[in-house]
Amino acid sequence: MLLVVDAGNTNIVFAVHDGREWRGAWRISTNDQRTSDEYAAWLLALIDRSGLSPRCVTRAIIGTVVPAALYHLRRLCREWLDVEPLIANTALEWGYPLKVDTPSEVGVDRRLNGLAAQHFFGGPLVVVDFGTATTFDVVDEEGAFCGGAIAPGVNLSLEALHQAAARLPRISVGRPSSAIGRNTSVAMRSGLFWGYVGLVEGIVSRIALEMATPIKVIATGGLAPLFSEGTDLFQHVAPTLTLDGLRLLAARNDPGELIPAPG
Repeated sequence: MLLVVDAGNTNIVFAVHDGREWRGAWRISTNDQRTSDEYAAWLLALIDRSGLSPRCVTRAIIGTVVPAALYHLRRLCREWLDVEPLIANTALEWGYPLKVDTPSEVGVDRRLNGLAAQHFFGGPLVVVDFGTATTFDVVDEEGAFCGGAIAPGVNLSLEALHQAAARLPRISVGRPSSAIGRNTSVAMRSGLFWGYVGLVEGIVSRIALEMATPIKVIATGGLAPLFSEGTDLFQHVAPTLTLDGLRLLAARNDPGELIPAPG
């Protein structure tokens, strides 16, 4: 089985794929001080509880936007799983070009989203990723990554609002029952939810205008299913898109693996 590790700014997702389907996925908060032994005690217990065996993990790939976390994640693979992980970086063969000014500045998560979206859905398209930041990743009709836009993430905006305004409470993200909030919490939830729906629709419409062609719009990230309820903009909601990008990248860089067919 393949272990994929997607280390983001807020959470790290570990998932295993048996070549046909995802067999398990587990999430832990990102902490660059967490050691490989701590990861192992947590992850191996979860793998075992899922009816799988850590011995079945024969390959691994790590993608991270938190460089400080890489050392211990790599040690986890080497010392506890006895595999040498691939690292998602520019040294690997990605299979598609980057039409941007500075390719080294493009976050690996954005490149993985572009890789998986192009493979499964074909360009031209834009991927909206509701993560720590809300990112818009554009792939043209030739399959090249063309850049996009980056906005503050939903939870980041929510926390900033609570921290900056003394009388505003900390609330959870959710779709409000009405746009007009008759108390502070509902008013905040309305502003956050419908504000982000408007942000996404507005940026995507401008991207489509600049591309001058109809585009597919793909949503991913933990909050994608929630925000897809507020708009008919998205043709596909793909919660595992970044994980699939890692899986495709591993297959492309392993001579013994076949790249999965689209669909």
